[in-house]
Amino acid sequence: MGSLNIDNPPENNSAHHMTKNPLELVEFRRQGHMMIDFIADHYQNIQKHPVLSQVQPGYLRKQAILQDVQDHIVPGITHWQNPNHLAYFPATISTAGFLGEMLTTGFNVVGFNWMASPTATELETIVMDWLGDILKLPKSFLFSDNGGGVLHGSTHESVVCTMVAARDQILSQIGKENIGNALQKVSQIDGIHSKNFRAIETTRSSSFALSPELLQLAICSDVKSGLVPFYVCATVGTTTTTAVDPLGPLCDVAKDYGMWVHVDAAYAGNACICPEFRHFIDGIEGANSFSLSAHKWFFTTLNCCSLWVKNPSALTNSMSVNLEGLRNKATDSKQVVDYKDWQIALTQGFPAMKLWLVLRSYGVENLRNFIRSDVKMAKRFEGLVGMEKRFEVVVPRNFSLVCFRVLPSAIINKAPTPSDENRVINEVNCGLLEAINGSGLLRCAIGATLTEEKHVVMAWKVVKEHADAIFSMYC
Repeated sequence: MGSLNIDNPPENNSAHHMTKNPLELVEFRRQGHMMIDFIADHYQNIQKHPVLSQVQPGYLRKQAILQDVQDHIVPGITHWQNPNHLAYFPATISTAGFLGEMLTTGFNVVGFNWMASPTATELETIVMDWLGDILKLPKSFLFSDNGGGVLHGSTHESVVCTMVAARDQILSQIGKENIGNALQKVSQIDGIHSKNFRAIETTRSSSFALSPELLQLAICSDVKSGLVPFYVCATVGTTTTTAVDPLGPLCDVAKDYGMWVHVDAAYAGNACICPEFRHFIDGIEGANSFSLSAHKWFFTTLNCCSLWVKNPSALTNSMSVNLEGLRNKATDSKQVVDYKDWQIALTQGFPAMKLWLVLRSYGVENLRNFIRSDVKMAKRFEGLVGMEKRFEVVVPRNFSLVCFRVLPSAIINKAPTPSDENRVINEVNCGLLEAINGSGLLRCAIGATLTEEKHVVMAWKVVKEHADAIFSMYC
């Protein structure tokens, strides 16, 4: 593995002998062992690196030659697997996830339809039903009934696909001839215009959950304006605060208007394999689709987002491409799943392999305990915040995310005049956020695979130290 020139690809790699075969098995075995050792050493020493990369934009191009990955690539990485990484949401890993990724790459499956790789398709249908059963999803979402699931690259892809299905479903009901030509073309090419997107305000009094009453009012207003509401995205575990929308009442409102309801549970849905968290998706039986990201909190490496739909034909009718060159007897028999018709990309690899290995390697109870351990550490952090009179937990903790801030009452007496109160409150919280992680509301998102309680305790110590420094500025 020689150095690389960033500016121009090398015409000849002088670090190694010329080879006629890019997959020489002896060399593959040798370099494979080297790479495993490198990765293991990286994780053994990961706490020695700052969580947030310290480099400046364009730093890599300033190096004419990469002497090795350790010197020039690693410094530019924000280390999501560092046990001190408590930002955003976790991106969990595991030995089984690693091995599944290796097998996936090794097989290099091109799985656009069943015929292209029967095992990839069959295994995906199996693990989607397995995971659906573990979550206790209604049978109507599973292949064993009339539903089914697919592994996408991200939640965004799942939302795009289900929104397209919902759009086409409503268009088939009202008739495309009733839609203006310009709007019809835009909707086919570009989707829904941003002016027709509704973000409904939430409040702290409802823990920032979406109000069915406000949804009803927004829908009525749009209907009176001659618009056709067709899609509601409810969330279990919002990005900012992990708020949980009331699925049952929202589905009831949407049903009255024939709207498609998609439930985005990218992060928190993983916790719902635990019986004590399952109630957060009560009411899911009224939804049309449901998704979670296994790469967030199910110890499966990126990318791996699970999407279930009650009516697969609604999805495939919108996403299908029937190219002559892809026709085959299996597809024509209508007895197989062709995942090219369930996703944006025509081709996918073998994502089910790593999810299958995670499920087989650890079993449901171990996976539940991994999640419970993260929640326990979050409770510990929440308790530390509660013991400090200058801070408050802003919203109830549902999972392993703690949202907190400096109490306004601890800051107000530091404001020169009453009119300066809000400014000072914001200054202190934003200053604390900037001082801690360079990224107000503060979030502690616990879930990195290597995080232990000692890291959580240390994180709180860092918060208090920076708070002390900032408070001293206002004394």
